[in-house]
Amino acid sequence: MHDSERITLARLPSGVELETTVHTYGDGDGPTLYVQAAQHGREINGSEVLRRLHGELLARADEFSGTLIAVPVADPITFDRVSYTAPEALDSVNANMNRCWPGDPEGSLHERMAATLWEYAGDADAIVDLHTGGKEMLSHTVYLKGDGECRALAEAFGHDLLLAEAAGEDADAEWQDRNFGGKLRVAATQEGIPTITPELAHNTELVEDAIDAGVAGMLDTLRHLDMLPGEAAPTNATIARNHLGRVKADDSGLFHVDGDVELGDYVEPGDHVGAVHDPTSYEVRQEVSVDREGIVYSLEREATVTAGSTLVGVALLLEE
Repeated sequence: MHDSERITLARLPSGVELETTVHTYGDGDGPTLYVQAAQHGREINGSEVLRRLHGELLARADEFSGTLIAVPVADPITFDRVSYTAPEALDSVNANMNRCWPGDPEGSLHERMAATLWEYAGDADAIVDLHTGGKEMLSHTVYLKGDGECRALAEAFGHDLLLAEAAGEDADAEWQDRNFGGKLRVAATQEGIPTITPELAHNTELVEDAIDAGVAGMLDTLRHLDMLPGEAAPTNATIARNHLGRVKADDSGLFHVDGDVELGDYVEPGDHVGAVHDPTSYEVRQEVSVDREGIVYSLEREATVTAGSTLVGVALLLEE
């Protein structure tokens, strides 16, 4: 039912091998699901989800069919540093592993790591890439806008908010500028593999609600793929557009949230959120208000902000 192997992702400049563990469940008779966590090292709730899912699968071994491939720590470099990206000294080309899929076996450190894991992910029938949003972000699942199989996979996972993201020629200019085409979810979907990215809320700390939601989502995903008996729990999820034109800081300073806007609220243009002010002169640098209607799915609570940083994320409601 279960095997694990220690694999080499790449080599560090010293020659030390950079390793991780790949877990395989099942007998190969049925679909294959690939799931990974901690592609960004701060995002640890997904790793704990896979640890608990391990126990669930062993207890359900007689009911399980197909193959599940699980990688609880996809990026050991950032995991060890509790960071989002790798230091420039190790990868000056692709500091963010989730911008270089499907990788290159002869490329930079992260490209080689992605290429190694793609040997497992690239043959899967579906992929779940577990991530973790900030403390002030609603749990949600992202999928490719207009892709029915990806949406069905997202609905099976079961978050209350599903964000449809346009890609390729249909995407915003900012999407292209930020090299989002190299995300695992995008690269895999373009290869014909339905893929979702659940964002489990909270990072750097293990949060029981987020972990429970992740385990339940994985079990329902397995049911959806007929790898476990039963039906995925019905969902009344809100479908919204993963809008990249978020409300950003015009200048650096301290961001004081003093409006009535909260996570999950439906907002309209002009709704007041707060202000960015200079902490030395007390001058107000920016009155912050929402510039579009939709659902607030992220709200910055760390007071010190820099120009260009996201203060509020608003998802536009969709009817698909």
